[in-house]
Amino acid sequence: MTHLFQHITKSFLVVLCFVGFLKTYAQTIPSNQIIEINKLASFLKSDVQESLGETPSISNAQLANYFREKFSERYFYDWRNFDARFKSYNTIYPEAESGHTERALEHLSKFTDSTNWKLPFNYQNGDPVNAYALRHLARQHKMVDIAFYYNYQNKDAAYLNYFKNQLKSLNAALLTENYETIEDGNGVYEAFRSGYRILNWLQIHNMFLGENGYSDEDQLLTIATLLQHASNLYETNTEFVPGNHQTRGMSALAMLSILFRDFKDADTWYELAMEQLGAHLDKEINDDGFQFERTVHYHISDIDNYYYVYQLAKNSHLKVDDFWESKLKSLFTTLTKIAYPDKSAPVLSDDTDTPWAEKNDISGALTLGYLLFEDPEMGYFANNHVEEKMFWYVSDPQLKMLNNIQSTTPVFKSVTFPTTGYYIMREGWKPKDKMMIISNGLDKEKPDHQHGDMLGVQAMANGQVILPNYQVRYSLKDLEFFKNSMVKNVALVDNELQGKEYTSNQGGSGFGKFKVLPQPKTMAWNSTENLDVYIGSHNGFENIGVNYNRQVIYLKDDFWIVKDNFKSDKPHTYKQIWQGHYTLEEAPNLLRSTFNDGSGSDIYQLVAIDSVSTSGTRGKEWAVASKNNKSNFNFITVIFPFGKYDDRIDEEKNNPDLKGWQVNHSKWKINGTQPTSLTKENHSVFFSVKTLELNKLKMTFSEEVDVFVKLENNKLTIQSLNTKTIQLAVNGVKENEKATLAPGKELNFTLKP
Repeated sequence: MTHLFQHITKSFLVVLCFVGFLKTYAQTIPSNQIIEINKLASFLKSDVQESLGETPSISNAQLANYFREKFSERYFYDWRNFDARFKSYNTIYPEAESGHTERALEHLSKFTDSTNWKLPFNYQNGDPVNAYALRHLARQHKMVDIAFYYNYQNKDAAYLNYFKNQLKSLNAALLTENYETIEDGNGVYEAFRSGYRILNWLQIHNMFLGENGYSDEDQLLTIATLLQHASNLYETNTEFVPGNHQTRGMSALAMLSILFRDFKDADTWYELAMEQLGAHLDKEINDDGFQFERTVHYHISDIDNYYYVYQLAKNSHLKVDDFWESKLKSLFTTLTKIAYPDKSAPVLSDDTDTPWAEKNDISGALTLGYLLFEDPEMGYFANNHVEEKMFWYVSDPQLKMLNNIQSTTPVFKSVTFPTTGYYIMREGWKPKDKMMIISNGLDKEKPDHQHGDMLGVQAMANGQVILPNYQVRYSLKDLEFFKNSMVKNVALVDNELQGKEYTSNQGGSGFGKFKVLPQPKTMAWNSTENLDVYIGSHNGFENIGVNYNRQVIYLKDDFWIVKDNFKSDKPHTYKQIWQGHYTLEEAPNLLRSTFNDGSGSDIYQLVAIDSVSTSGTRGKEWAVASKNNKSNFNFITVIFPFGKYDDRIDEEKNNPDLKGWQVNHSKWKINGTQPTSLTKENHSVFFSVKTLELNKLKMTFSEEVDVFVKLENNKLTIQSLNTKTIQLAVNGVKENEKATLAPGKELNFTLKP
């Protein structure tokens, strides 16, 4: 009996597996050919067929009209209002026409309407098409510009026909299998390229639905082509693949399944697309709210991917999982948390929208966030208009919301993203307030977009980016250089850079990545009333026998101290790299940059170094501060923003005042090897001290340490700035005189009478 039960159970499991296989792979719509227009109706769901009449009798005109009606209900806006919306578009974005025209003419000049889809082939001028250009052809971005150009050119049918013929040329390439495949590295039907093509063709389809030159048959051919794309995406994305490429494809598949849910396979597509998008939200939006690739560019790209689906689902009153909605909202909230005081955001790794730019514009993304969630904190960053491209992906009621944005200034200051590895020290939200961001993270799954900036910093003060990072572009020949450490605010040893074993991608589009990057470690983060402290390390120099860590201390609301610690058995040249245009005021220990409003930033060494040099490229410059031929060395560097000339570090003084902080002028009796102190009233920062004494109070540390000490109203506060846990003995306090002090932690004592 038991044997029989086991046999039945085993058979049942086999059946379940087979059913699961069918659920995953069974489709009625083919992925390798385009359904003939006169057979489209037979692929409709039975209830839709019944509503239209018997399948053989459903005419092309009837079917095209049906989908025009459905598109008017389901798409981001009603195509019947296109002319009025286009008029508003030209009023709101007066520069749009020149941009669309330029891009349209560029595409028209390069590619015939019946273009090739497989390399090698040539532009119309005879020059060879490269991989980068083919990928953008596959995305069909500039076909949208041609659709706009059609409207700017008094609806010249030549431009509408160009779109129709280019679509047909891809279908012909599909039929003859003469197109780039994923194995070639430039796959035309690869999820990212196919997904973008779908997004763009849907926009064009909706723009042309009211045009006489876009016949019923033309419309149905576009639909049939999009159905083949959906089938292909479904078939090739059953397994989870990390990264934004699959996310873009699944976003497009979800859109198609919503817009064309009248077809038999649409529910299956929707189920897979939402399941995979949910997996990407779960696995790729870290629990701290940051997109796992650690860049603003890809973070916003993911926002767009999820936004399109969420918006269409809302239009069609489809239920979206609470988890899905919560994760989407967290993406917007994260952008508010990383923002500079001027409402822009730092440049983080592979940000590519504007090469060499030193900030990211996040207002467009947060305008969308406001429209979705009506959060006044997002409204603080929002514009009274959406970004130009997103004008076509919002509804009329949403556009009206922008006439009365509810805005609340954020109240949070310093924040952390511990999983992603970003740590932000913020003064506040006034335009001239200070902010610094520290980067010390590495994604384990896909560090492709990571730069050689471990423990790098960026900072803004007085409305200026005083320690910048720079956006990149994959097609530029110096991408590798701009991804690596010489254009970051990091510490280096000898001629070692953090990024190693750079390799370009298979398709030859210019994108490249480092096979080897340092492994980061965070030792401490703490934000208190008096200061923010971050302590971290990485192993990037262990290959040459050097241990390294960095401490970043923000003395609220005055300036930052960056302490770089190197330790080795052999002598090396230790370096700090500082981005910016610097003059050597009192070189090598004082560097200065100034801006067009008279504000500036000083970089001041509290421990003497040997030399400083400057270099640059692409209009960017940096300074390299060096200490030569040392086994062990600690840079102690003040990053000192100033609002006007009178507030600078006075280079004419041997021991200048630093916003009231006195260097090595403490009332405490200090014992240690070459200790350094900063004192302001009852607040002190000590580096490399073993004991501290003041009247009846004495502190003894188990080894030389870095600490912050505040003595105020009979209360003693001690905060460790040290890189490891220490033992502390305090004489002259009421509490237990012996304590353990971990990195970044704070202890409080009461003095004895």
